[in-house]
Amino acid sequence: MKKYDLDRLRNEKLAKNILLCSAAFLTVVIIALIVFMGQQGLQTFTDVSPFEFFFSTKWNPDNGQYGAFSFIFGSLLVTFLAILVGGPIGVMGAVFMAKLAPKWVCEIMKPAVNLYMAIPSVVYGFIGLTVVVPAVREYFGVPVGFGILTASFILSIMILPTVISISTDALLSVPKMLEEGSVALGATYWQTIWHIVLPAAKPGIVTAIILGMARAIGETMAVQMVIGNTPRLADSLFSPTSTLPSEIVVEMGNTPFGSTWGNALFLMALVLLLISLIMILVVRKISAKKAVEA
Repeated sequence: MKKYDLDRLRNEKLAKNILLCSAAFLTVVIIALIVFMGQQGLQTFTDVSPFEFFFSTKWNPDNGQYGAFSFIFGSLLVTFLAILVGGPIGVMGAVFMAKLAPKWVCEIMKPAVNLYMAIPSVVYGFIGLTVVVPAVREYFGVPVGFGILTASFILSIMILPTVISISTDALLSVPKMLEEGSVALGATYWQTIWHIVLPAAKPGIVTAIILGMARAIGETMAVQMVIGNTPRLADSLFSPTSTLPSEIVVEMGNTPFGSTWGNALFLMALVLLLISLIMILVVRKISAKKAVEA
């Protein structure tokens, strides 16, 4: 065997080992996080019943009340509303970029979307605090502008880059022959997009939406700045409330480590992590199904 071939095989083996070690390291880190948070968080149940933690809305650590349902409900509600607004807008933006926009427009929009992803969340929160909160207070006639509606609006803007970029790639991966065949059979271009292109790209679009939800449910600073941070169950879109990440960041710094209060915050973090992991597993399942169908 030639020296060139030996060097190539040696480099390929080295690269394979590096990638394998990196994957193993990441796996160990994730497992360690789950074990650590589980070890701390599950100690909550020595003083608090699981039913109280997951289904009670009474959160008052000074009185020994650790009901986290309002935080779980707040996280799921703002995520659902954010994806309800940001999901369709992101998909429409992806359709425009992939199928309708001139080439020069795409060359401008693609870097802009990537730059959009790099904006720190605290910037979104500051804009929400100084612009959106006063606007909600003025136009809806509510006493305060903090609450579910404001947080959902900010999150819907934050998830747009994720939904747009992944959905655009999914739409561009649809074979051209499907579009050409549809047009050749007499369908208009809009009918082709609606009935052929979007269904063919559905797995990728669903993946984009789920990843957008994972981004939204784990967002901390932007939500913490505009949601009101009140440990109460939201009863309207204008109610100040709190989410799992925002409540953790507000209280963790003042909580004694190893106390029931601290353990409850670790349990909230574990719940948040498990929800995110479930979303990632759903994405993996959708991707695997798409690969089998292909």
